[in-house]
Amino acid sequence: MSGPLAGIRVVDLTVNVLGPIATQILGDMGADVIKVEAAQGDPMRVLGPAHHPNMAAFFLNMNRNKRSLVLDLKQPGPREALLRLVETADVFVHNMRLGAAERLGLGSAAVMARNPRIIYAAAAGFRKGSSWADRPAYDDMIQGESGLADLILRASGEARYAPMAIADKLGGHVLASAIGMALFNRTRTGTGEEINVPMFETLLSFNLVDHLWTRAYGEGGSFGYPRALSRQRRPYPTTDGHICLLATTDEQWTRLFANFDVPELIRDPRFNSLANRTTNIDALYTVLAGLFIRHSTAECSRRLLAADIAHGPMKRLEDLPDDPYVKETGFFQQIDHPTEGRLTTTAIPVTFTNAPGTIRSGAPNLGEHTETLLRELGYTDDGIAEITGQHGARGSG
Repeated sequence: MSGPLAGIRVVDLTVNVLGPIATQILGDMGADVIKVEAAQGDPMRVLGPAHHPNMAAFFLNMNRNKRSLVLDLKQPGPREALLRLVETADVFVHNMRLGAAERLGLGSAAVMARNPRIIYAAAAGFRKGSSWADRPAYDDMIQGESGLADLILRASGEARYAPMAIADKLGGHVLASAIGMALFNRTRTGTGEEINVPMFETLLSFNLVDHLWTRAYGEGGSFGYPRALSRQRRPYPTTDGHICLLATTDEQWTRLFANFDVPELIRDPRFNSLANRTTNIDALYTVLAGLFIRHSTAECSRRLLAADIAHGPMKRLEDLPDDPYVKETGFFQQIDHPTEGRLTTTAIPVTFTNAPGTIRSGAPNLGEHTETLLRELGYTDDGIAEITGQHGARGSG
């Protein structure tokens, strides 16, 4: 086992997207992640194409470096087995509603009573202790309620969601980060911690990094960063594709205009300073669109490179596996799965020089490690049979 979290054990009760992303990050960084599932498994096991039951593509990409333990937590025996596992763990994480965790007997007080040093981490829709604390929440509604769909409406003229589970994915990364910080704090204090990551506040604060704008000065201000909301802010069409770029300083704009044969534009009062360019951003981006459409993508890139402007062609997802840089860095990796065969996965994006994370295993089959884990906890054959009932493990792990 390698990685900054090698030796850390995580009890993972998460399902869907937010929680599994967080625990996969922890697993990639070396933690022993034990994914505790009900008999039917994580709902993502059946979302999308699959070669075998309960191993759908969507699930595979969020659950590597984990072991699967099937327990019916509504029953006292399996719940006690979970709490016995808690005693051996460093982190307990779930993304169910807080009230549901309490009703299962798995609220923070109950779990931390069994292990006061544990990091108890929960991600729900809304802040603990608020009037919305027990509201159900999913990505689409959080995008809408946090103002993200409104930002897309302002920028495009149509209210839409981002074409991804952005609230879940962001929440997963924040949850993993918070767990890492809590583990660090435990090394100094010796005490456990309770963490709550609300999806709504997490995405709202993310959105407002740019878009709090002049509201930062008080209630009379307005929300919305004009450049980001310009309907002209988009990949620019060329004669054979699209080009993407960003210039910010006066020097960059001077070089850009000069390399596209319109040096006089830097003296245009609409474009001669950052403040004026921001005020006239639609006009500026319209001018750029007129410049780029005259040239091929390669020619635009040549001129932008000469001007030392950050830029790149717009690529389709299908282009990326063969992209020279992506191939150079080995971003798409092949792993051999014992039941699913040769699989493609993505590299761990963060690198550690002295304790690198590793991809040690693909996503587990449902209940694959149930018997092994229960034996690790000291259960005998009879005890394992009593706990698993009709929901025994698929394999011995």
